Amino acid sequence: MDSSQFSNADRPPVFDVIIAGCGPTGALLAAELRLHDVRVLVLEKETEPVSFVRIVGLHIRSLELMAMRGLLDRMLEHGRRRPAGGFFAAIDKPAPKGLDSAHAYLLGIPQPVIERLLEEHATRLGAQVRRGCAVAGFEQDDEGVTVELADGEQLRSRYLVGCDGGRSTVRKLLGVAFPGEPSRTETLMGEMKVGVPQEEIAAKVTEIGRTNKRFWLRPFGEGVYSVVVPAQGISDRTEPPTLEDFRQQLRTVAGTDFGVHSPRWLSRFGDATRLAERYRVGRVLLAGDAAHIHPPTGGQGLNLGVQDAFNLGWKLAAQIRGWAPETLLDTYQDERHPVAEDVLDNTRAQMALHSTEPGPQAVRRLLAELMDFDEVNRHLIEKITAIGIRYDFGEGPDLLGRRLPDIDVKSGRLYGLLRRGRGLLLDRTERLTLGGWSDRVDHLADATAALDVPCVLLRPDGHVAWVGDDQQDLDDHLSRWFGKPARPDRRSAPTATRPG
Repeated sequence: MDSSQFSNADRPPVFDVIIAGCGPTGALLAAELRLHDVRVLVLEKETEPVSFVRIVGLHIRSLELMAMRGLLDRMLEHGRRRPAGGFFAAIDKPAPKGLDSAHAYLLGIPQPVIERLLEEHATRLGAQVRRGCAVAGFEQDDEGVTVELADGEQLRSRYLVGCDGGRSTVRKLLGVAFPGEPSRTETLMGEMKVGVPQEEIAAKVTEIGRTNKRFWLRPFGEGVYSVVVPAQGISDRTEPPTLEDFRQQLRTVAGTDFGVHSPRWLSRFGDATRLAERYRVGRVLLAGDAAHIHPPTGGQGLNLGVQDAFNLGWKLAAQIRGWAPETLLDTYQDERHPVAEDVLDNTRAQMALHSTEPGPQAVRRLLAELMDFDEVNRHLIEKITAIGIRYDFGEGPDLLGRRLPDIDVKSGRLYGLLRRGRGLLLDRTERLTLGGWSDRVDHLADATAALDVPCVLLRPDGHVAWVGDDQQDLDDHLSRWFGKPARPDRRSAPTATRPG
């Protein structure tokens, strides 16, 4: 890119971070950065928020993260809880008993609502959002990034994060490869009303569903159904589907169009599966669908992006605030790229199991039998809902690198202590101290905490960074994750008060 066109390159950055895209990933990342007083501007090319009422699902780990930031109660007001089962390839098995979470359910919530709540959360914390602004180019240097908008305006920032979807302009301009498989199978999806009794629909869905796993009609109440049907024969992929396309495909597959009418929204999706080779090039990073795309089977896409934002936010803020250890920002890709690889693999497997061919159907029946074993069912549920993730922090107890559930502590629940996006030392020995790290890590001395180990150090995303009871070992891990202490070590007695 010709740097001569970027006239602001020698000016100091006005913003710390510019985020391209104000979907759930971008809005949540902005909020996470604002918790650390980072100057954030979010650019959204659309002039208005999405208007179509598509229902999306928040899985267990995403619900836990919302609880950590005090957002869950608001979302529960607008969502509908559903059992945490039947996710993997739509194989109808209940969730195993005793999932280790206070939020062991799926929350169905309208997409416009979750986007509005997250954007409001970000702006309430001080993020700026500008709509109708598309990134057209950028140039990075040692001091920052000059971003050019479609209208020619130039903005200066220390970092740029592309959260601008599967067709990401930022990723393309950055020159990051996006290898994977193109779409080979197209599916129509929408929400609409029907004109026949529910009993008739249920009978037909049961009959066809024995062999065709890419077909369903599921009720949402008030006569509205979610409709999924293969798009074979609908030739123009570049045009959005019409209600007549749905009627045609329903008649082809089911012999009736069920009298569908009054659509809320109509869309199509393919099984394209791609993963960015790199999540960071210098001062430019990628998150959400800009970094990975895959079919929606299992409902993991939005959740994967939200969890990217939680992983990246505190690390990028630490870099900007000046206390990040040298390699901290690199751990974003180290941790999240393998998670995305696993999601892409399990969606590939699920899509194969949706095939009506005899071989995949035989494998599907075999897997359904195996899921009657609790260990198999639990493994797949924990994979889909992301509560089974363990980041590689090196040798240590099994808890190291895993997320800590929302356990009981004497001041209430653990996640209530993480609202500010800081680290937390949960200390059952009541004798450890934070010293010069107390400006970025809170300390709860609580011998009654529902914990099977003496002490844990939690990162701001709720993952366990250290387990033990030795002060020197704790200090080493504080340095690893939270940098150098901010002042000379004048240790004081631990506090048992709730972080403010």
